[in-house]
Amino acid sequence: MKKLFALCLIVALLCAAAVAEEAPVRVGTLKGATTIGLVELMDRAEKGDTDVPYAFEMGTADAFMAQVVNGEIDIVTIPANAAAIWYNKLQGAVRVIDVNTLGVLYMVAAQDGIASMADLKGRTIASTGKGTTPEWILRSLLTANGLGDGDVNLEYKSEAAEVMQALATGAADLGLLPQPFVTAACAKNDQLRVVLDLTEEWNKAFPNSRLCTGVTVARTAFLEERPEAVAAFLADHAQSAAFANEHPAEAAELVVAAGIVENPAVAEKAIPKCNIVCLAGEDMKAALSGYLAALFTIEPSAVGGALPGEDFYFGA
Repeated sequence: MKKLFALCLIVALLCAAAVAEEAPVRVGTLKGATTIGLVELMDRAEKGDTDVPYAFEMGTADAFMAQVVNGEIDIVTIPANAAAIWYNKLQGAVRVIDVNTLGVLYMVAAQDGIASMADLKGRTIASTGKGTTPEWILRSLLTANGLGDGDVNLEYKSEAAEVMQALATGAADLGLLPQPFVTAACAKNDQLRVVLDLTEEWNKAFPNSRLCTGVTVARTAFLEERPEAVAAFLADHAQSAAFANEHPAEAAELVVAAGIVENPAVAEKAIPKCNIVCLAGEDMKAALSGYLAALFTIEPSAVGGALPGEDFYFGA
């Protein structure tokens, strides 16, 4: 009887381990370009057509940070500079596994006379993303072009719709928005147009770095516990990002289904401008480290007060 009990216990433990191994990879995504490169994977996961199961959740970076601390989520797409802040604040509890978007920020306006960063002097700019990528990229570019805080009036809004409202009412001269919301804003207001591409401006100001808007991070504990699941995710992410770039019309339908934008025509038009990528390993490190170093030079707090250590770059 004792032998039978021991055998049953062993079987139960083995079964429990098997179930745990098949536990879904919990992925948090933001509403925007960083998720467009995942919509094909999200669709396959919902259909059960992936080698590992996934559970996707769309939310905010702040909420995801709390979930990371509590071990409630495994992989998260967040602004590039936020990844460095998390790494420093959480003492290495997260590592970056890929860059998912390069430059997606654009300045839009309904008025003429704006052709360079210098033309922003004296203007009111409405923007989303206070404390994250949009703010730090804009501040870095202003500083690099000899403009200080007192030279422009920055007004931060909680979402893209508020930026559009500020432009419509004349409360702001310009709006700083990421794709696909730039395309959506211009579609709703035919007076708006892109006046500055911040990727182009970044390349002029910081020619030795690449503008990285979004990255994907994973809990360090998860990387150690389920390396095969991380490898599967990276392969799936690369496939999904390629699908978005190569099949924008089909991807646009999935973008709408995911609740990122409402109009598939707008999504299809925006996708080629979202700079969707899946850079991993050395390519990721080369792109991201230069970007973080440029931010650190301008404002150390933008990356959490210190540049991340070498272990921050998974697989590099």
